[in-house]
Amino acid sequence: MPTDVSPIVAIATAPGRGGIGVVRLSGKNLWPIAEAVCGRTREQLQPRHATYLPFLRGDGSAIDQGLAIYFKAPHSYTGEDVLELQGHGGPVVMQMLLARCLEAGAGIGLRMAQPGEFTQRAFLNDKLDLAQAEAVADLIDASTEAAAKSASASLSGEFSRVVHALVEQVTNLRMLVEATLDFPEEEIEFLEQSDARGQLARIRATLAQVFEQAAQGALLRDGLNVVLAGQPNVGKSSLLNVLAGADVAIVTPIAGTTRDKVTETIQIEGIPLNIIDTAGIREAGESGDDGNDDAGYGAAGPNGGPDAVERIGIERTWVEVGKADVILHMLDADRGPTIADERIMARFPAGVPVIRIWNKIDRSGHKPAVDAMPDATHVYLSAAERTGIDLLRGQLLRVAGWQQTTESRFLARERHMIALKTAGGHLDRAAEIAETSYTAGDQQLEVFAEELRLAQERLSGITGRFTPDDLLGVIFSRFCIGK
Repeated sequence: MPTDVSPIVAIATAPGRGGIGVVRLSGKNLWPIAEAVCGRTREQLQPRHATYLPFLRGDGSAIDQGLAIYFKAPHSYTGEDVLELQGHGGPVVMQMLLARCLEAGAGIGLRMAQPGEFTQRAFLNDKLDLAQAEAVADLIDASTEAAAKSASASLSGEFSRVVHALVEQVTNLRMLVEATLDFPEEEIEFLEQSDARGQLARIRATLAQVFEQAAQGALLRDGLNVVLAGQPNVGKSSLLNVLAGADVAIVTPIAGTTRDKVTETIQIEGIPLNIIDTAGIREAGESGDDGNDDAGYGAAGPNGGPDAVERIGIERTWVEVGKADVILHMLDADRGPTIADERIMARFPAGVPVIRIWNKIDRSGHKPAVDAMPDATHVYLSAAERTGIDLLRGQLLRVAGWQQTTESRFLARERHMIALKTAGGHLDRAAEIAETSYTAGDQQLEVFAEELRLAQERLSGITGRFTPDDLLGVIFSRFCIGK
């Protein structure tokens, strides 16, 4: 990411045609551009007032007509002077206006903004902390209403306030501990009177609550990759269509119809789930079914096993299974488990939650049900008759760890989760030292204080106080241009 403070410009609206398009400028001394493009002086453009005017070419002719809004530093998004030019949202018009701004600003070093540079400047000018800056991108990218609400809460500073409160508690305890280092003969008595261990226990409990809330927010932001796996024609594509509420996958009585993955994002109580339908798994010589198709249990598929194209699809199935957050292993309830099903089960990666779905209960005589077994949770349903689907949705939420509460949530990223978990580890170590030291009569206060310092730094890194510059570059480079 560039670190110079040259004036920057970019189209701030999404590519394509629209009723309105915005070109945004930020930096010092933007008035030569305002006078050249808008024909207005410093006195004629009042801060935070929209002025309707023509946007001018170099020869004085109009490119477009629209609104110019000037935001005077520090009362702007970036903390610098900001000029927004709002015109008609055609791509050609926007590019012409952008080129005119660059031409008019050449004398003051105006350049194109890099991805995320406007928000980076807001962070560097203390308009946003790092967690809030990340929430800007999360709000733009939100795929569900619940995710958008949580991103908005983070942008308003809710997550940052919680983290700052934790940092303050750790800092106060750290100051208390370090103050006793000058009086080693009074360490135990002083720390007992100040309830150091009690304070640490309360901090750890609060951190555990924050981690739980952040985990919920991370689920809202990232969702889960749910892979449908099983033999051909057990009903994977039919189930995908039912969950998606549309015919997104082809359903036929021919084994091996699905040759490549089909991905559809659905929502369950606001949680985004990427449902991935994969090629049916079978080996050479296996027909892949007993003559039952996905939808209506029709004619048998071809004998002789998969062809070359289908084998590629099966290989890709195993790749997706290896990346899955949750595996839905589909089986035929009418015929029961087979040797082929057992071979498939044996290849599932360890540690990945598995839900075994027994489909076609309308033929087997089973009732819709959930059966929690040691090997996996078993769900009995019929994709063809759409019975038992709600049971599956409930199990997906359970496996995901979703807890429906009235508490407000904030969106969290993987780096936030890592920071919270690492800070928790340092606090756990501090608690162990405190317990051992009290028993042994040796406080080991320097190690105790060091663990508190490390926890404080990890927590402060969430909001950007101790974040390395290279990490900042990675974070902001993933923003869209113009933001």
